[in-house]
Amino acid sequence: MGRILAIDLGSKRTGLAVTDPLAMLANPLETIPTHNLLDYLKLYFEKEEVSAIVIGFPKSLNGSATQMTQPVLALEKKLKRLYPNQTIVLVDERFTSKMAMQTMIEMGSSKKDRREKAGNLDKISAAIILQTYLEKK
Repeated sequence: MGRILAIDLGSKRTGLAVTDPLAMLANPLETIPTHNLLDYLKLYFEKEEVSAIVIGFPKSLNGSATQMTQPVLALEKKLKRLYPNQTIVLVDERFTSKMAMQTMIEMGSSKKDRREKAGNLDKISAAIILQTYLEKK
């Protein structure tokens, strides 16, 4: 069994999270520029066995599409084409950014740190998306 990788796609930055090899615990991995995502994944998949990819699926509070809905669907389609044997799952990501911010506050991050470390927010959001998937699985 391989790791499960989560993607929190953003227009500029993308947060990544991954499980341990037994796919039990979600951990923030990295925040990368979105335009580097496919290259990063290719290299990561060469080094690590990944059994599934979880992508945060953005919806507004009423369930309608957001500005990131189409880019996420395009990414899902592209990943299915590039990795046809890979399980790819969309997971509702509503409130993950707020939950990630709350997590940073609880960890003692100052307001200044939270502003400067937006990349942390992205990878923590990805970890929350991944943990949501694990809990439902």
